[in-house]
Amino acid sequence: MGLGLSVLIAVKATAWFLLFVFFRRFGFTVLAVPFLYASLISYLVSIASHPLINLPMILGKNPDGTFPIWSNIMFFPYLYFVRAFSMLRRFVSGEEPYSQICEGVYVGGWPSSPSLLPPGNPAIVDCTSEFPRIMELKGHSYLCVPTWDTRAPDPGQIELAVKWACRKRAQNKPVFIHCAYGHGRSVVVMCALLVALGVAEDWGRAEKYIRERRPYIKMNSLHHKALEEWSNHRLSSPKRNE
Repeated sequence: MGLGLSVLIAVKATAWFLLFVFFRRFGFTVLAVPFLYASLISYLVSIASHPLINLPMILGKNPDGTFPIWSNIMFFPYLYFVRAFSMLRRFVSGEEPYSQICEGVYVGGWPSSPSLLPPGNPAIVDCTSEFPRIMELKGHSYLCVPTWDTRAPDPGQIELAVKWACRKRAQNKPVFIHCAYGHGRSVVVMCALLVALGVAEDWGRAEKYIRERRPYIKMNSLHHKALEEWSNHRLSSPKRNE
C-alpha cells in the first residue's frame, strides 16, 4: 500500500545498475562508474521514501526551500532527474500549472518559473522534498512542508500549513499550495484548508470540491489516512479542552 515512489525508484536504480554491469563487462569502466553511483543513490532514496521509514529530510532541503551544496552533489542523480522529468511531463500533458479552488486559494504544480505562479504575489506552501524554491520567488511568503512524492504530510504538518495559510488569507493575501504536479500532496493540505475556511464540511467533501475545479487530482490511501487522522485530532480537541 502506498509503495509507488519506492518501487519506481528501485526499478530505476536497477536499470542504472544493469547499465553499469553492461559497460563494465565491455571494458568501459570509467564510463560505468557514474551509473553505479546513480544506482546506489536511487536505492538509498527508495529505502528512505518507504512508508515505514519516510525520511524526506535525508535530501537536506532547508526551511527556505534551498538545497545545501552537499545535497545537490550527493543526490544529483535523483534531484535533477525528477526536476527534468517534471518539466517534460508538464509540457507533454498540457495540464494547467495551477487551479483556483476558491477565492484567493490555488493549488498546482512546482513553479519552476514566476510565470507558473497564480496572480497577486501569493504566499506559497511548498509540499515537496525534492524541488527547490527558485531564486525569483524569494520575495514571496513561504512555508516548506517537505514530503515525498505519493506520500502525505503528517497531521501535525497539515495543521501547521493550514494555520499558516489561514493567517495569510486573513491578511487578504492569496495562497498557492503546490507539490510536483498539484495531484496529491498539495491536495491533502488544500482539503484541510477548505475545511478550516468553512468552504467544505469535511475533507471528503473538500476532495470532491477540488476535483470539480482540478480534475487531475489523484489522492491515494496514504493521503486519505493522513486527512482522517488530522480531522479526528482537530475535531476532538474542543472536547478535550472542555
